[in-house]
Amino acid sequence: MKANAKIQLSDHFTYTRLLRFVFPSIIMMIFTSVYGVVDGLFVSNYVGKTPFAAVNLIMPFLMIMGAIGFMFGTGGSAVVAQALGEGKPDKANEYFSMMVYVVIGCGIVLTIIGLIVLRPISAAFGAEGEMLDNCVIYGRIILLALTAFMLQNVFQSFLVTAERPKLGLAVTVAAGVANMVLDFVFIAVFHWGVVGAAAATAASQIIGGIVPLVYFFRPNTSLLRLVKTKINGDILRKTCINGSSELMTNISLSLVNILYNFQLMRYIGENGIAAYGVIMYVSFIFNAIFIGYSIGSAPIIGYHYGAGNHTELKGLFRKSLCLILLWNILLTVIAITTAQPLAHIFVGYDAGLTALTRRGLCLFSLSFLISGVNIFASAFFTALGNGVVSALISFLRTLLFQVAAVIILPLILGLDGIWLAITAAELLALIVTICFFVKHGKYYHYV
Repeated sequence: MKANAKIQLSDHFTYTRLLRFVFPSIIMMIFTSVYGVVDGLFVSNYVGKTPFAAVNLIMPFLMIMGAIGFMFGTGGSAVVAQALGEGKPDKANEYFSMMVYVVIGCGIVLTIIGLIVLRPISAAFGAEGEMLDNCVIYGRIILLALTAFMLQNVFQSFLVTAERPKLGLAVTVAAGVANMVLDFVFIAVFHWGVVGAAAATAASQIIGGIVPLVYFFRPNTSLLRLVKTKINGDILRKTCINGSSELMTNISLSLVNILYNFQLMRYIGENGIAAYGVIMYVSFIFNAIFIGYSIGSAPIIGYHYGAGNHTELKGLFRKSLCLILLWNILLTVIAITTAQPLAHIFVGYDAGLTALTRRGLCLFSLSFLISGVNIFASAFFTALGNGVVSALISFLRTLLFQVAAVIILPLILGLDGIWLAITAAELLALIVTICFFVKHGKYYHYV
């Protein structure tokens, strides 16, 4: 097969072919993270520390509202990929269409709920005065684009399943460029403050969600297309169970972020939330590599499992672990060595905040030695159709272990305990992950 030939889910995957197939998904997730970072960068440097802290304070709530999109994207793509592997393309299109329509309905309902509860939620998080006003203004604009944001999360997975990862990358790049350009225009030129930041983000989400929707509605040459369908309770239930790990991951991360903000507010106040915001932006970029790889490889894993190609499944499992372990080490080294310049870029206008952010980032970065394996493990079991194991891994690493660590470690280590909580949680989750890998290896034939 020629090097530039189209790669299909049914192919045999060498390291080169695997990397070529997942590369657009990795770049897509990195780019998504980067334009989120640019958003924070403009707010911090052009609007100020308090609005920057406000955006980071309300962001976990906004992410919770859009988390259903991740559930239907990852859980649904595994179901659809298995249907394709079983030679049932018509069923695959029906399942795909049902999931997209359900997400649109959920998005409209959640938008209304979010607009109603936004102010009391912001106040409950501890915002008051100027910070409360900024939370509400930013949140309202973002919520208006919530349905598009949920669709964007859905299509990130389904474009890979449809063997169109490059289109997914192109849409993400277009959305990202739009966000960065509008950030500059709205914030730096027009001086619209958090309104400009929110408007730029909302516009990018609309691009990311609506363009793929139009593509799948029209006749196309991919494996998937939106068609007339009806609610299939069994498939919907399977999708929700299968994607519950990603739903749990996003909700848990948001809840934990709220707890981090609460602890930091207790220990050092507004500066702590601003520093944590910078650390989160950086971690989004680094973890995007693992998430992008997981999104890109999941349809391949689901296809070959559905087709009963055990030899190929074993190769995919082994190759994936080797790649992720290598990236674990490289990303940790890069994060620690670039902590100072990264902190300076975001909050260089405040020497004390810069030093606080640099130390926090160095300690937090130790989690990258472990997180890649846990992220892949959760996506791997989702692709195999075992949503329970996937959800359990996600629940433990993103919620239970982190909550315990961020409450207990500061009592022992003070502020450093907050920064190290993520590493302790990932280490505990790794032990659980290894146990599941060993326990289910023979059943799913990947060892």
